[in-house]
Amino acid sequence: MSGKFHSQSLTAIVLVMVFASGCAELPWVGGAREESASSTAFEMLGRVYARFGERAFSGSLRWQHARELDEAWLAGPLGQTLAHIRRDGTGATLTGADQREYRAFSLSALTREGLGFAFPLGDLSHYVLNEAPRAIAVPPERDVLGRIMRAEHDGWNVRFHYRDDAPSNAPPLRIDMRNAEVEIRLVIDQLVRLPG
Repeated sequence: MSGKFHSQSLTAIVLVMVFASGCAELPWVGGAREESASSTAFEMLGRVYARFGERAFSGSLRWQHARELDEAWLAGPLGQTLAHIRRDGTGATLTGADQREYRAFSLSALTREGLGFAFPLGDLSHYVLNEAPRAIAVPPERDVLGRIMRAEHDGWNVRFHYRDDAPSNAPPLRIDMRNAEVEIRLVIDQLVRLPG
């Protein structure tokens, strides 16, 4: 047990150092405005695993989404907040565990610079609701209930997994995303659609 604890502690320390070094570089990155987000507001709790190059991240995600505002907290295996991400009409900011801020015009550019991997929250705001982004070029594959099973968009291959008894409008249980640089697994523990 102590070996596992030591390994998780080292991973958390390395991620804090990555966030701190990324946040200290430039005040603004990226030239494009944010990708199109879902207009449906929700709150979500889940777990995320990302593998990028020789590195990996595993932790929890708390996310509050509305069309004009996102706030997400990524926490390490021991529960400590490693990054707070916020998007509004002026752009996106990432605040690391050391309280330094990093800014970008889009969430994908921000997370690529601040976390070391692109975390496409704009597209995920659709996927967690069992929807496809409006700009998707190829219609996604759906099962007989109409649930999305596979999608390809902006270089990402996306697979969806559902509970066996999930109705057609249910959120996925898990979303697996992969592109040439990163593999992301998002497990949705709780998702509540909000009015408005």
